[in-house]
Amino acid sequence: MADLDFNVLFLCTGNSARSILAESLLNQLGQGRFRAFSAGSHPGGRVNPFALELLEKNHFPTGNLRSKSWDEFAQSDAPQLDFVITVCDNAAGEVCPVWPGQPMTAHWGIPDPAAVEGSDDAKRRAFVDAMNQLQRRISTFVSLPFHTLDGLKLQQAVREIGKTA
Repeated sequence: MADLDFNVLFLCTGNSARSILAESLLNQLGQGRFRAFSAGSHPGGRVNPFALELLEKNHFPTGNLRSKSWDEFAQSDAPQLDFVITVCDNAAGEVCPVWPGQPMTAHWGIPDPAAVEGSDDAKRRAFVDAMNQLQRRISTFVSLPFHTLDGLKLQQAVREIGKTA
């Protein structure tokens, strides 16, 4: 695993918007050093069309995105996870499966753009806001000095990212 250093799972309840955005963003911004996945505790079964539209418009990968259960990542043949990051408050409060590899965990709560009511323009603005916040956090995450931080300091740094806007 020369160029690929870390597997990261982003969790949300429905796995249709925020975790999907985070998966695509990290797979692009991580420049091959990270492999991102997303899942939900109660997946809706489809990716929100506003999430796909926004990612495509900004030239982020969408080809492999799908709404899936977090149970896929608790199986013995699942990728060994280094980080599990919740991006919605509901998922953060749920009892998660036991993840193979004992990954570091963090919570980066983002308001749910899929919950916004109103015009399509209002919904699109909510998705842009969520994506911008995730992009700032993921940019900070990928720039951490992973190989120089001990486990405790790395865990603290990843959790601190969730406290920034």
